[in-house]
Amino acid sequence: MSQSLSPQINWPDAYRPSETAVHVRNELLIAAPAERIWAWLIRAPLWPTWYENSQDVAIEGGAFDLSPGARFSWKTFGLSIDSVVGEFVPNQRIGWTGIGTGMDVYHGWVIAPRDGGCLVLTEENQNGLGARAQSVLAPNRMHKHHQIWLESLQAKASQGMPPASLA
Repeated sequence: MSQSLSPQINWPDAYRPSETAVHVRNELLIAAPAERIWAWLIRAPLWPTWYENSQDVAIEGGAFDLSPGARFSWKTFGLSIDSVVGEFVPNQRIGWTGIGTGMDVYHGWVIAPRDGGCLVLTEENQNGLGARAQSVLAPNRMHKHHQIWLESLQAKASQGMPPASLA
């Protein structure tokens, strides 16, 4: 399998790294096929069962998987966030905006096939007073939790596909 350059997020203009107050990048080689990694990532209502920094994830309309334009609400870092999926390329890319108290963010993910699995990249850019305050008061907090998210995703993807329902 070809080893291409490091994957890149397709940033909306307002969220380009040069335009935002906070930028965090994490990546991890996961020994699983893209389809399995993707399935765990888009099955957002299950995040709280395997990613400790997410709670109360609900996709508008009761959907079970994220999809293009999906709206979802959730809690992370103790904040209530309203998100909308912008980019959605199955088994390859997903990105969503997030609006919370003092924050306006874009969180992108890329799944890039590599020998032995997939390189999974997650990056988040944040604007707003809350983002600036968090970057000063807890400068490594988001990077640490995104690494936990990647490592938890790795653990789940190594076990197989996610369950077909929440029950």
